Amino acid sequence: MDSNAPYIASLTREPFMYYEMKVTAKLLMEGLSEKEAIDKIFKENLYQYPTERSLKIRARACIRRLNALEDKELISWIINRPIDISRQICLFAMMKDSRLTWEFMVTVIGEKYRTRNFSYGRMDLNIFFNRLQEQNDTVASWSDSTINKLKSVFSSLLKENGYIDKTSSKRINEVLLDYKLKNKIIESGDATCLSAFNYFE
Repeated sequence: MDSNAPYIASLTREPFMYYEMKVTAKLLMEGLSEKEAIDKIFKENLYQYPTERSLKIRARACIRRLNALEDKELISWIINRPIDISRQICLFAMMKDSRLTWEFMVTVIGEKYRTRNFSYGRMDLNIFFNRLQEQNDTVASWSDSTINKLKSVFSSLLKENGYIDKTSSKRINEVLLDYKLKNKIIESGDATCLSAFNYFE
C-alpha cells in the first residue's frame, strides 16, 4: 500500500460488498472485459438491487478492487475456494484499494493481535478517526455523518469476516489466515498487512 495514497471517503458508498465481488469476479474470469462486465451487471441487475442508482458505482468499485489484487489466480479463488477464504481475499482486495481500510486493519486490528489485546469497541474506531483527523487535512474536512458512516462500514466489515460476532461486540475473535493466501500476500510485497489477519512470522 502506497503510504502517500490519498484518504478517500468513498467507502460510504462502497462497503465490503462480498456478494458483488463474487459476481464481478465470475464475469471477469468468464472473459468479459471490464466494460462488458459493468454493462451486464447494470442491464441484468446482477447485484439484485432495488434501484439502479448505485449499481455502476459499486460495479466499478468491485473491478477496481479486483484489479488491485494484480493476480488472476486470486480472483479465481474468490469464486472457487471456501467462503471464509474467499472473504479474506475480498478483504485483502479492499485493503489494497483503500488506504483507509489498510491502515485501520493494520494499525487497529493488527495491533490488537500483536499485543494479544482482544478487547474491542466503538472507542477503538473513535481513536483511529480522531488520530487521522489530527494528522490529515482531508480526513479533518469530512463531516461527522461521513465519519459515522465509515465507522459503520468498518464494523460491518469486521462482522462479515468473523473478527467480531456482532457489531456491538466487546471482543475480537482470533482469525486464521489461509496459508495459500498468506504466500500470495508475501509474494505481492504486502507482508506488512499480515498482522491484520493475525499472522506473524
